[in-house]
Amino acid sequence: MSRYSREISVAAAYALLLLVLWIAAPSFYAGDKLRAILVASAPVLVAAAGMTLVILTRQIDISIGSQFSVCGIAAGLLAAAGLPMPLVAVLTVGLGGLLGAINGGFVAALSLPSIVVTLATMVVLREGLRWAREGEFVKNLPPGFQWFGLGQDLGQWCLVGIALAVFATLAWSLRNLAAGRAVYATGSDPEAAFLAGLAPRRVTFGVFAALGALTGLAALLNGVRFADCDPSAGNGLEMQVIAAVVVGGVAISGGRGTLVGPLLGVLLLATIGPALVFLGSQPYWEKTIQGAIILVAVATDSLARGRRSHV
Repeated sequence: MSRYSREISVAAAYALLLLVLWIAAPSFYAGDKLRAILVASAPVLVAAAGMTLVILTRQIDISIGSQFSVCGIAAGLLAAAGLPMPLVAVLTVGLGGLLGAINGGFVAALSLPSIVVTLATMVVLREGLRWAREGEFVKNLPPGFQWFGLGQDLGQWCLVGIALAVFATLAWSLRNLAAGRAVYATGSDPEAAFLAGLAPRRVTFGVFAALGALTGLAALLNGVRFADCDPSAGNGLEMQVIAAVVVGGVAISGGRGTLVGPLLGVLLLATIGPALVFLGSQPYWEKTIQGAIILVAVATDSLARGRRSHV
């Protein structure tokens, strides 16, 4: 039970939030509010699943928001150029994988700190996109782009289904495949993992590339929700994703955590903003709460690690 205490705590907090809304703001449950939250959360969940892999290996990627923006614009430009949607999807995911692989190459091959590498690539990608687009949206997208041409109702459920399929596949892989166990081993103790016959550098490169590919997919899922592609769509995404992963119980020190926690974290954080509006509070408190959640989660993890080291 204690192994999943963080996940249980987040689930209880989310249930409490929903209960408070049920009592204090029952209008929250009118219409399609919950479905809208699920649809908006789908891209974040995909990105958070990738970030979980990176954090499990004791690394971090704060360039994910910039990657997201670049991949989203690329998807729009490819679709506007007349490419079929399956090819747009493949190329967008491939571009994300390439951007992630660049980060992974610097971190794994040169042993550079991941926060320094991804800070640099975050600035390069963000400023490069700003120079290239000057804030201009990608417009005049073909009818088959928005909601994958399925219509809003079916398209929304398609987005949620894709996100859940990615989540389930990664959760199963982490638990049952040798590659998943290698991720945990690398994060727990890279030297011990190397002595056990694993290749920590290769694992580190792989998780960054995987995060990039999943970020590309997340950008595509986000882009098809709108009629135009926004070059600033990824602003603040790194805060959402890291907060969801950390509050979900994935240790920032690596080697511990599951994907269930980030799933709950994504839902909790996605509901806070609308909940504040329905409870009559100012929506700008959402970012403050996200920052506080990260701080509390990291402090809790640090205290728990200190207690274990003294046992």
